[in-house]
Amino acid sequence: MRVSDVIEEFIKEMFEKETNDFIEIQRNELAEYFNCVPSQINYVISTRFKPSQGYYVESKRGGGGSIKIRKVATTHEEYIMHIINNIGNALGSSDVDILISDLLSYSIINEKEAKLLKVATNDKVLKLPVNLKDEVRARIFKNMLLNL
Repeated sequence: MRVSDVIEEFIKEMFEKETNDFIEIQRNELAEYFNCVPSQINYVISTRFKPSQGYYVESKRGGGGSIKIRKVATTHEEYIMHIINNIGNALGSSDVDILISDLLSYSIINEKEAKLLKVATNDKVLKLPVNLKDEVRARIFKNMLLNL
C-alpha cells in the first residue's frame, strides 16, 4: 500500500471516531507521524478530499498548517447528487477510480455496481481522441450514478 493510501485511510478513520462532521489536523504533525514531507499531506488532501468526493477543505497558513476537513453530504442520495453536481464537464480515469472507491467504502454502491462503473468509464472502452475522452467519461459516470 502506498503512503498516500495509508494517509487517506488514516484521515477517514479520524472521521469515524469523530462525532462532528469535520476534523482538524496539523499538516506538519501528520507529516512527521507518517515520516513524509508536508507536501505529501497536501497531495492526499487535494486529490482525495475534494468537493466532488463529499468534502470541503479549509486550510490555515502558519503554525504548522492547520487543515479543517468537513464532510458535506449526509444521505446516500445527497452524496450522489453532490458528486454529480461537482464533477464538471470532464473526469479523468484516476478521479473515477477514487470516486468509485469512496462510493464502495461508504456502502453507497456494491462490488458489482463498482465493476460496472469501472468498465463503462475505462480508457480501453473509451476509444476516443484524448480531448473528448474525459468529457464522455464524465457524462457516462454521471448518468450511471443517476440511475443507481
